[in-house]
Amino acid sequence: MRPENVEMMKRRARNLALKIAYDGTRYHGFQRQSPPVVAVQNALEAALAEVCGETVELAAAGRTDAGVHACGQVVNFFTDGRIPTERLPRAVNGLLPPDIAVTDAWEAARDFSARHSAKGKAYVYRMEQCIVPNPFTRNYAWQIFRPLDVEAMRAALAMLVGTHDYSSFRAAGGAPMSPVRTIDEIRLEDEGEGRLSCYLHGNGFLYHMVRNIMSTVVSVGQERISVGRFAEIFAARDRRLASPTAPACGLYLLHVDYDAAPQKAAD
Repeated sequence: MRPENVEMMKRRARNLALKIAYDGTRYHGFQRQSPPVVAVQNALEAALAEVCGETVELAAAGRTDAGVHACGQVVNFFTDGRIPTERLPRAVNGLLPPDIAVTDAWEAARDFSARHSAKGKAYVYRMEQCIVPNPFTRNYAWQIFRPLDVEAMRAALAMLVGTHDYSSFRAAGGAPMSPVRTIDEIRLEDEGEGRLSCYLHGNGFLYHMVRNIMSTVVSVGQERISVGRFAEIFAARDRRLASPTAPACGLYLLHVDYDAAPQKAAD
């Protein structure tokens, strides 16, 4: 939501929230861009404006990067439109491209913000060990052409659970904020046929943090660095020591946590 329009938008009658799924392959991230560049937010706001009969500006739980996907992105917006929430997903989906879908809608409390009310997030990062490129998964997983030591990767990931300073995995260009975060769960799962998925849940993530963690963990799996060296990199709090950022195509925003169902109480 543009800062200069916040007060005007908040004077509208309703605060609606949506859950969104999208394939980020052909978009320049979620955040609105100036034409001809297209982001997910551009497409959503255009469709919502047509349904609601007025200009719409979204606030989102997370600003996913170009090529990153989402299963459970959450947005909210203020509107005077009267469409019932149960009809909103179908109406908006009829106007959206097939790689974006509204999967749920609800009437939110006035003070609900998809971004500021969020208490935690979960991401999944997908990898595929390949002998030759797989054209059918190239936009949806990081294809890796060397064997991976999965147990070594799990040992490295286990160090990250808890409350820590994650500066070693923080990219330049993010908003100024504390590098201390809490990751309460990490699971690296072998799905068979060379496919791996890493689930990470925490109270928040720094810019490119998940992708920088995954690239460095893959370096452990490929025996480019040892588990002990991974520990040293983590402790150093120096981004220059970690591996280059992993590809965006493997990352999915899975869901966003709120204290309670972010729904308007019945009158």
